[in-house]
Amino acid sequence: MSADKPRLIRSVRLLAAAEKRIEAEFLAPPSPATPLNTAAILKLAHEFQPTAILVTHHAPLKGQDIAALPDCVKLVATVSVGLDHLDVPALLARGIAVSNTPDVLTDCNADLTMMLIIAACRRAAEYYTLMKKGWGHTLGMDEMLGHRVTGKTLGIIGMGRIGQAVARRAHGFEMNVLYHNRRQLDPAQEEGATYYANLEDMLPKCNILSLHLPAAPNGQPIMTARTLGLLPRGSVLVNAARGALIDETALIDALRSGQLAGAGLDVYRNEPNPDPRILALPNVFMTPHVGSATVETRTAMCMLALDNVAALVAGTPLPSPVTA
Repeated sequence: MSADKPRLIRSVRLLAAAEKRIEAEFLAPPSPATPLNTAAILKLAHEFQPTAILVTHHAPLKGQDIAALPDCVKLVATVSVGLDHLDVPALLARGIAVSNTPDVLTDCNADLTMMLIIAACRRAAEYYTLMKKGWGHTLGMDEMLGHRVTGKTLGIIGMGRIGQAVARRAHGFEMNVLYHNRRQLDPAQEEGATYYANLEDMLPKCNILSLHLPAAPNGQPIMTARTLGLLPRGSVLVNAARGALIDETALIDALRSGQLAGAGLDVYRNEPNPDPRILALPNVFMTPHVGSATVETRTAMCMLALDNVAALVAGTPLPSPVTA
């Protein structure tokens, strides 16, 4: 490798196409066999003196971590849309640029959301469990009945890129779509959905509710015992955004009482070790935080992160900068 290539380090092994690009265009240490934590990435940064650091949530950089970065680091490129693991203002204050990977994972996250909606409504977890046990008896007409998705009213909290993509998909199921957002979108962005400025006015109208917003900085959930209680009895809750958006004790109570017929969850407050009480519930369809987990999307995320590094080195605008 040529010594005049830009230097970078990464906290995780990237996809094969991205690793091949790193080998061709950058000077970098070997790909880590397992994800590096914050302490390990800081140690490597001081040893290798990179211009850029690629990270994911495995290696959060906040507070004193940022103060500990060597002066050579000019960019922190996160291979994600979410920024919960980075103190962006502190990085920018040190003169370190920040980039993320928006847009490229919108479709896969929306696809997963639809999977969670259908699976939760149609009791997929319970059907799968029954089949793995061997089935063994004919179901009666009134046994293990789910709920039809077609024609239901879907409420979306957070009508950004992913929320809009979910709304588009929901129309394929002839769903009536409502949304709550910090502001009403232009009609061209609403995807035919109806805006509710007041969340409490929207919730009683939702057969299915899907969350698509960042976690609050203070960690307070938006779905609590009170807000869950505003949903119609027997509704379904889906979360492919952030685990902190839900009070999980209130969620468990709602699922046990029948206030919620089911839930579809890709994210949890304590990852990768979700509350065992949630894991034990039969009426929850769960996936392990895999909204972007396709070959196409993860490759595009890695490449966009590297595009930002290449732009920084070239002195051209970053393709996807994060600003304060």
